[in-house]
Amino acid sequence: MGSERGVAPATGFWGRAEGEWTGGLRPCLGVRSRLRYLPRLPVLGQEVRVATGFRARLLGLARLDRAEAGAGLLIPRCASVHTFGMRFPLDLVFLDRRGAPLQLHRRVPPRRLVWCRGAAAVLEIPAAEGGESAGPVT
Repeated sequence: MGSERGVAPATGFWGRAEGEWTGGLRPCLGVRSRLRYLPRLPVLGQEVRVATGFRARLLGLARLDRAEAGAGLLIPRCASVHTFGMRFPLDLVFLDRRGAPLQLHRRVPPRRLVWCRGAAAVLEIPAAEGGESAGPVT
């Protein structure tokens, strides 16, 4: 029941059919970070890594450079995040069980706590340096 690496939970992932994660486990070429072996999943039109383990969920994108963060990180079963240890601002998209956006918080600076009641997951996206979102935010 979802205990194998690279296999979706038995209930599906936000209504998806059971089976392998999209993309499976594979290294991200050119990125030397602790996130490179995390599974990937398309969310809001962009493929992002999925935080599956305790360490990935706890740290998120903290202590990484903007280039190492890639397109972002999806943290399932999460309704709150912290930005302690961040080296750049984040765009945070809180998602419901179907994967639809509930709330958007743009350019959240380091050392903050942000939450959304009723969220099933949060998508951490590196905020663009020019003020516009770098990721798939609707």
